[in-house]
Amino acid sequence: MPKFVYDFTEGNRDQKDLLGGKGANLAEMTNLGLPVPPGFTITTESCKAYLATGSAPSELKDQVTDKLSWLEAQFGKKLGQADDPLLVSVRSGAKFSMPGMMETVLNIGLNDESVAGLAKQSSNDRFAWDSYRRLLQMFGKTVLHIEGEHFEDAIDAAKKAKNTTADLDLDADDLRGLVETFKAIIKQHTGNDFPQDPRAQLDAAVYAVFKSWNAPRAILYRRQERIPADLGTAVNVQSMVFGNLGMDSGTGVCFTRDPGTGQIGLYGDYLENAQGEDVVAGIRNTLPLQDLEQLDKTSFDRLIAIMSQLETHYRDLCDIEFTIERGKLWMLQTRVGKRTAGAAFRIATQLIDEGLIDLDEALQRVTGEQLTQLMFPKFDTSANPKRITKGMNASPGAAVGRAVFSSKEAVAWAERGEAVILVRRETNPDDLEGMIAADGILTSRGGKTSHAAVVARGMGKTCVCGAEELDVDTKAKTIKAPGGLTINEGDVLSIDGSSGAVYLGELPVQPSPVVEYFEGNLDPASADADDLVKAVHRLITHADGLRTMRVRTNADTPEDSARARRMGAQGIGLCRTEHMFLGDRAIQVEKLILANSDAERLAALAALEPLQKQDFVEIFTAMDGLPVTVRLIDPPLHEFLPNLTELAVKVAVAEALGQDPGHDKELLVAVNRLHESNPMLGLRGVRLGVVIPGLFGMQVRAIAEATAERIKAGGDPQPEVMIPLVGAVQELELMREESENVIAGVSAQSGVDLSFIPIGTMIELPRAAVTAGQIAEAADFFSYGTNDLTQTTWGFSRDDVEAAFFTQYLEKGIFGVSPFESLDREGVGRLVRIASEEGRAAKPGLKLGVCGEHGGDPDSIHFFHQVGLNYVSCSPFRVPVARLEAGRAAGTGGSDTR
Repeated sequence: MPKFVYDFTEGNRDQKDLLGGKGANLAEMTNLGLPVPPGFTITTESCKAYLATGSAPSELKDQVTDKLSWLEAQFGKKLGQADDPLLVSVRSGAKFSMPGMMETVLNIGLNDESVAGLAKQSSNDRFAWDSYRRLLQMFGKTVLHIEGEHFEDAIDAAKKAKNTTADLDLDADDLRGLVETFKAIIKQHTGNDFPQDPRAQLDAAVYAVFKSWNAPRAILYRRQERIPADLGTAVNVQSMVFGNLGMDSGTGVCFTRDPGTGQIGLYGDYLENAQGEDVVAGIRNTLPLQDLEQLDKTSFDRLIAIMSQLETHYRDLCDIEFTIERGKLWMLQTRVGKRTAGAAFRIATQLIDEGLIDLDEALQRVTGEQLTQLMFPKFDTSANPKRITKGMNASPGAAVGRAVFSSKEAVAWAERGEAVILVRRETNPDDLEGMIAADGILTSRGGKTSHAAVVARGMGKTCVCGAEELDVDTKAKTIKAPGGLTINEGDVLSIDGSSGAVYLGELPVQPSPVVEYFEGNLDPASADADDLVKAVHRLITHADGLRTMRVRTNADTPEDSARARRMGAQGIGLCRTEHMFLGDRAIQVEKLILANSDAERLAALAALEPLQKQDFVEIFTAMDGLPVTVRLIDPPLHEFLPNLTELAVKVAVAEALGQDPGHDKELLVAVNRLHESNPMLGLRGVRLGVVIPGLFGMQVRAIAEATAERIKAGGDPQPEVMIPLVGAVQELELMREESENVIAGVSAQSGVDLSFIPIGTMIELPRAAVTAGQIAEAADFFSYGTNDLTQTTWGFSRDDVEAAFFTQYLEKGIFGVSPFESLDREGVGRLVRIASEEGRAAKPGLKLGVCGEHGGDPDSIHFFHQVGLNYVSCSPFRVPVARLEAGRAAGTGGSDTR
């Protein structure tokens, strides 16, 4: 019989696939002998079965009954018994943390009878009725899907009748009245009474958690964080402990280090007389964890000891939830905590120095995406701009945008191209879509452990929380700030997630110190380098020592080449020659296209050649001693001519006015002649070299002459000639023969041996990939053009499909991330693997690289390491990211980056 339910004594932290992160860690803390309220976990396999069939496995009900009986025996009382009820919580717990995205229900087991027993047993009527109203509210919202505002409005009405704004001012009679109101809301919206049977409550809550795996916000979060959709969630059923029993009780969340900066110290929030969701919801401003020492020193000292024990045990920053019930400390959850990019690098190196991990493991604790975040600019405050307030620095970064007051508006404004700051009193899981769309998040309530802070840190989104001086009115769409200042929707705000400062208007930005380090302007050993720069230097240096793939750059100018080299690029993997034909040189391309004779064509090519040669001289100088892969002209020639429609209108207008359109008419004839229905699959790439005699020869001659000139000047140029869009080996053979003849001619003329110049091709068509064994016979190297390979494999025209239907494809889960952002391993990746294997089988030692945008994507880099590529190539800014990820891939063998 399959086992679907495990009590906390039966699992451990290595069973996250089965028990989910929360269940596995509850079991681990139980094994460590920590004070964990007893409970049991219903496995992810149960959830997957339920979602697949619409019903729970037949064995589940009996197994839950057995574990519930075991739990009742621990306490000597029954779930929901009238005189002294056992109460439980029901919480989700997926393998990967998804804060607030799925459901939780507390106080299961309370009903109209047991609430009286709880009041008598606790000697606290207010606590009992508060617990019951919480159950009704959470059950109504999460299980019965009643809009939460109905319950919130009722609470607001009760407080207004009491002439107060504080929940704690509501007494037992007020809460008893709210219970009746909540039951009426449930009856009104569902047609049924709130279930009084405790077991019915439990089963319904469990199934609601299962269903919440596919709730829209959970799907959106998984897509954002690239969490697989087929994992399912576990469900944790745990005996309740109560932080809302009075002022000697409370609940809190803490971190063993600051998740915002990585600094060692006490970081967390505590709320007296509250239950756990009050802290993360941000609906009440919390006390700093340090205040607990004055309120309950015994519990505080025990908590500090447990924090240290857990961090040492997990060898990482831990995020911990706890409750104090009448002076007794209970541990409700721990997990490896989400952290900002800066904190990730700092903590990784701190743990090395503390002897908890080594450099190899530290490298796996940071990611290329985190490094990217550290390279963004920060605010320049040298002019002392006026700050309107300061909140908590919940998630670092510098964000500028227009103030909007709802998730819906954030999405709408962002879709119009506006940068926005989402302003809320506090966020909740339903705000996720707006949080993703916004450039930054600002809340007037909540702390570093609130929903806004935790989710923003996970997404790398700038966030300032708990700006208490701001009076946020989401209905009026205004902020009342100190000094009588009113901020309206659409006003520009600048928020600094590193300091917590909020400014009115747009602040200028300055380069990140991490970029200054990579540019060579900041010595990591100098006094000017902070601990973050030192941490980045330490880990990137280790990554460089581990990686087997070299990192090149995509660059077409000497300036980009020099910058990329400073960033650590080991050559150029893609130098696009067509970019050199723009600007003032376009007239020469026009002459080539309009040539009516061989003489005119040769004259146009002769005029272009010295310009091309000088470009290459400058690039070879910037990359002296490093390889430079020059791609011969690739795009269709019509791209160098005026737009067909605009030119036709111009000619027509001139003729209508009786004017001579002159050169424009000649151009229009050429544009019409070159017009193609699908130019990306037309006359471009190697086809241009075949059809226009001398075009590729001119470019190769410019490369060869520039190489000879640099060698004579004492340089060490290392050019590579790359033929684009080859689909058949015969195309490459023709172009190789022509190129070799040109190179030999320049070599004879200059007296410089140029026979070392390799000639290779881009693999960017499916036919090239599946005939790679043949093509390799004529190639010295392959470079995968994964942008075009993705287009031609999927049958996508990138310029059209991304706007036309990619949003729907992502929403419907056809793919979890755009295949242009991260390589489609199953389709495009398989072609890359086939071409690599067959190419090297035909020509052992064949050099392989990638020059599409995927060369800078962290997940794709791990795949390229698996396949055995020699190098990746990416934009200059992404070079440090690729260096880091190539090192991480070498440390894991290229396995999943998660």
